[in-house]
Amino acid sequence: MLKSILGCCKVYISESRNKSALESIERAAKLFPLAPIINKFEDVAYNRVGYTLVSELDSVSSAQPCHLTNAVLAMVKAAFENIDFELHSGTHPRVGVVDHICFHPLVDASLDQAARTARCLATDMGSSLQVPTFLYGAAHEEGRTLDSIRRTFGYFKPNSSENQWIGVPKSNTLPLKPDSGPCQVTPTKGVVVIGATNWVDNYNVPLLTSNISVVRRMAKQISGRGGGLASVQAMALTHGEGVIEVACNLLDPNKVNGERVQQEVEKVAKEEGISVEKGYYTDFSQDEIVKSYLKILEERI
Repeated sequence: MLKSILGCCKVYISESRNKSALESIERAAKLFPLAPIINKFEDVAYNRVGYTLVSELDSVSSAQPCHLTNAVLAMVKAAFENIDFELHSGTHPRVGVVDHICFHPLVDASLDQAARTARCLATDMGSSLQVPTFLYGAAHEEGRTLDSIRRTFGYFKPNSSENQWIGVPKSNTLPLKPDSGPCQVTPTKGVVVIGATNWVDNYNVPLLTSNISVVRRMAKQISGRGGGLASVQAMALTHGEGVIEVACNLLDPNKVNGERVQQEVEKVAKEEGISVEKGYYTDFSQDEIVKSYLKILEERI
């Protein structure tokens, strides 16, 4: 039987090198088998891991936590217990141990249902885990965007040499009032951003160069913000020796997909005389995620 009211949650944690920490996080998630992890994407250079979980959402308004929020809350708690944000470093920006959590409706679920689930998690997280929590997208009453929060926090500016982000911001003062949780930052945790949007794809394109300034200019040229591809957000991130990636959020992948982004990156890179490798998605497609979830359910029956 098709489970049609499904929600997807993507949890991005600032760690990929500490295997015991990741094992603890995954053990916590397994306590909630009705919200299984469908995909795990690790990146050692970025020192970041992304988990994709799926579960049924409540079909009516409810203040009670669902399987999805319970699983994610357990994962976040385990992350805080096993990862110290002050000791973290990587070539991907972040605002906390748990950098970003996003909910997406699947199949017949509505964006309102995903938003309600996100707000429920934010309330629980702020109160029980005492971490400043910020909402965006449909979960925020004014529809605040993810990138606007990140820019307020200086998210896109490396704080160390070699284009790395190391440790925590020098100031514990928050530039925004959190939607949930305390107004003071615990340095070992940082802050959390939680949102709800329609589906977003992540597509990264590696370029064989060490010239970060040129790739930053290219990323801006490709992004909608810079007058390039509408609904595409792009940034340049160092990804190992001699490689810089144009990392993209595809906010409307039905209109602009990875193939279109690849073409545009290759076009701009050719003008700069830079070699480009084939890009990659960091997660499955919506259809693949739903199929994987249903297969897991069938295997458990």
